[in-house]
Amino acid sequence: MEKIREIMTEDVECCTLLDNVYEVAVKMKELNVGAIPIVDKKKLVGMITDRDIVIRGIAEKNPPSSKVEKVMSEELITISPDATSREAVQLMSEHQIRRLPVVENGELIGIVSLGDFAIRELTDDQAKAALTDISEQTTPMQH
Repeated sequence: MEKIREIMTEDVECCTLLDNVYEVAVKMKELNVGAIPIVDKKKLVGMITDRDIVIRGIAEKNPPSSKVEKVMSEELITISPDATSREAVQLMSEHQIRRLPVVENGELIGIVSLGDFAIRELTDDQAKAALTDISEQTTPMQH
């Protein structure tokens, strides 16, 4: 069974608490990604998704110059680099998330996404089913 450190993306583009929502959105556009981790001195403190910007930013009339704390998700589901790919898939399925920050001693060291599993040959039918569930379902925004 593969360990997360073997399949995670290590060079994760991040923003900091000093960035505003507009800067995060620009970075998303430049990188063609839907989520950006927020770090403070290498420690993972939040995550902003494109959906966060729409729901907590625009729909709540927060200007693009708002601090990232206004729209970021702070209650994060993370995984250790030594966890197995099966554990990651179970977490992603249980919490209906597509991206899982990889954290060691509180520091962001990588990220594993649904796509990382999709490009691998998964032989576990349960893992395949979980990935299908995540891609097909959407859940309400939690505050």
